[in-house]
Amino acid sequence: MSVLDRIVDDTRDEVKRRKKEVSIKDLKKLIEVREEGARPFSEALTRPGISLIAEHKRRSPSAGAIREGSEVTEIVQAYERGGAAALSILTEPFHFGGSLDDLREARTAATLPILRKDFIVHRYQLYEAAAAGADAILLIVAALDLPDLADLLHEARELDLDALVEVHDERELEKALEVEADVLGINNRDLSDFSVNIERTFELLADIPAGKTVVSESGFRTRDQLDDLERVGVDAVLIGETLMRAPDIEAAARELTGFGTLP
Repeated sequence: MSVLDRIVDDTRDEVKRRKKEVSIKDLKKLIEVREEGARPFSEALTRPGISLIAEHKRRSPSAGAIREGSEVTEIVQAYERGGAAALSILTEPFHFGGSLDDLREARTAATLPILRKDFIVHRYQLYEAAAAGADAILLIVAALDLPDLADLLHEARELDLDALVEVHDERELEKALEVEADVLGINNRDLSDFSVNIERTFELLADIPAGKTVVSESGFRTRDQLDDLERVGVDAVLIGETLMRAPDIEAAARELTGFGTLP
């Protein structure tokens, strides 16, 4: 069984447990009383230059603990000051140590649009995301069959949630295009063994039609690498571990975004 398969199985079990505690009906009520509507996630990725989606990630199956004792508020405010266009908050509990509480705290602490980064396998999680304050959700093609992918994408749109539809090979890209995903994430990390190959973005980019928003995920550390992505037409890059490990997170974000520096 691959790492992805284990995570998906754990997620399905956890969703069953959470549904018994809070119903979709209750989540709908929470969504109705939200004081603020969705922040424009997709639009934030298409501003001039390459946009940074800065990720809060406590740990991972490949890296272990990343930044012990860190506070969500401290991290996301540093990202915002450093010029990030959007936030990604990992909410998967068992393998990444995240929670929806992390997302709620980020929503209060920063003004940037927020992606709920998790393994979405059930419509219940869409309502959780919206109720907690997410503006977008991640749909991983490798974790879903085509009908479920289409249904989740449709329901996310009904809830005014943007969707980052993640692929890592040609077959998955074909499925993402078949369901008419608008924002495509190319994950350079193979979720079966967590190996990283940043060339995957450049290889798949040629097969993506014009008009799609493209996000490259995993493996990038320097501004020079981001310049290379911008030159080939990538709209945004998602970076987590490099920023989370930086001694000065705001400075690390500024170095990647060029925010506040002279042209």
